[in-house]
Amino acid sequence: MRKLFFLILGFGMTFSLHAQDILGQWKTIDDQTGIEKSIVEIYKKNGKVFGKIIEIFDKSKRDLPCKFCDGDDYNKPILGLVIIKDMEAKGDAFKNGTITNPEDGKVYTCRLKLDEDDPNQLQVRGYVAFFYKTQYWVRINDIPDN
Repeated sequence: MRKLFFLILGFGMTFSLHAQDILGQWKTIDDQTGIEKSIVEIYKKNGKVFGKIIEIFDKSKRDLPCKFCDGDDYNKPILGLVIIKDMEAKGDAFKNGTITNPEDGKVYTCRLKLDEDDPNQLQVRGYVAFFYKTQYWVRINDIPDN
């Protein structure tokens, strides 16, 4: 009985550590051009996972507002905008939340999952009904200078 308890405890700790692996800073890369666009910081708040834009590489876009966003995000600066909201751990992925594309204001159902072969790549998938688009973001191990 004691061995079973430690086995379950160990599994729970392993899962918890695995689920935390997406937290941190990620470099976003345009899936069509391959150009690095921004840095998104993924963090936990009130038991859910969120992500906000903390750096924009194109200096001409740093001060732009989210003019196509709806609700509270309308006209907020894109730099600092929370684009990933309310994600929950489900198995080896995070689901049941949304991701906003600040370039057009569209909001998608989202799934975040670490790449099975490379834990320094994050699969970011946005869904509309049965259609989806996937990007791969790259983990930043060093905090950038601002």
